[in-house]
Amino acid sequence: MLGHGYILHYAPDNASLIVRLALLELGLPFQTRLVDRTVRAQDSASYRALAPTGLIPALDMGDQVMFETGAILLALADRAPQQHRGKLFPAPDAPQRGDALKWLFFMATTLHADCRLHFYPDQYAGQSPAPPDFCAATRARLLGHMGLIEGAARAQPDLFWHDGAHDCPSLLALYTLPLTRWLRLYPEGQKPWLDLADFPCLYALAGKLETRGSAQQAAQDEGLGPTPFTAPTLPNPPEGSPT
Repeated sequence: MLGHGYILHYAPDNASLIVRLALLELGLPFQTRLVDRTVRAQDSASYRALAPTGLIPALDMGDQVMFETGAILLALADRAPQQHRGKLFPAPDAPQRGDALKWLFFMATTLHADCRLHFYPDQYAGQSPAPPDFCAATRARLLGHMGLIEGAARAQPDLFWHDGAHDCPSLLALYTLPLTRWLRLYPEGQKPWLDLADFPCLYALAGKLETRGSAQQAAQDEGLGPTPFTAPTLPNPPEGSPT
């Protein structure tokens, strides 16, 4: 790790929020570097050298630079200081590791991927505006994904929130809840279609997360307001833009 900590390349209210939350929960020192979306800095040669996909975030871990949110989260959990091993994610030899991995990869490759189709429908539909049927089908899939995660959180609550020695959210909660925030806010101007109260386990987790110092610090740093997960509002970040 860098002597002064990690460097998180971020934009406010982007997927970097998920990584910020994990860094704060683990108590790891880090600095931030703004990827200015207003000038499409994510497409610059310097940023593409860090993240060839041009997606945010990238995390400089000192010995390597990681991109892809799920990969970053897993690397952080497995490289955490000894006192935090197993805090956010089961250790490699833990019995629950397999179940946690399944849901982490589902979030990264399925839920998050369909979120992008919802946020940028014109880009993925290949025409502007995107056909209503395309948007409706995307929303239907997202509701199905949310139902599956709600079921997992109900059946295996300790996969999402650790009680006992580590009373804290897991990577699964830290990944899911920002996605539910964005599904209610973006694209801006959309008609309401998702009510988190329809998913009571996730709604309860959202309320618990908002009481955490990590979430409060992230909300302050990115201008997310006092209820970023239960009743989200558009951000007012101190620097940069979410879009």
